[in-house]
Amino acid sequence: MTLADLRKLAIRRQVRIRFPLANGMECLITERGVAQVPALQAPPDFNLEQELAGAATFVMEPVVAAGARNASKPSNIDREQLAAMATEGPAVQPHDDHEDE
Repeated sequence: MTLADLRKLAIRRQVRIRFPLANGMECLITERGVAQVPALQAPPDFNLEQELAGAATFVMEPVVAAGARNASKPSNIDREQLAAMATEGPAVQPHDDHEDE
């Protein structure tokens, strides 16, 4: 599972994914696929891809639309569960070749 896989998953499912870094900070992958380290104040001395490889727990929180009432709570997910979600492909819509004519 790579950072790109998580970014695609966050976009596809419209969720935010958080995981802890070894230095005590936290990485946030937004629903737009942007990886951020909110507490970072200077150029990083770490590689996010390597930090991801060492992460064992993740928090997935759904993005709540403005005015929505039934917001789901964030859920803790282990590495295996998240990897399974990240590797499953997007739902493919059947396409007939003659529809484009």
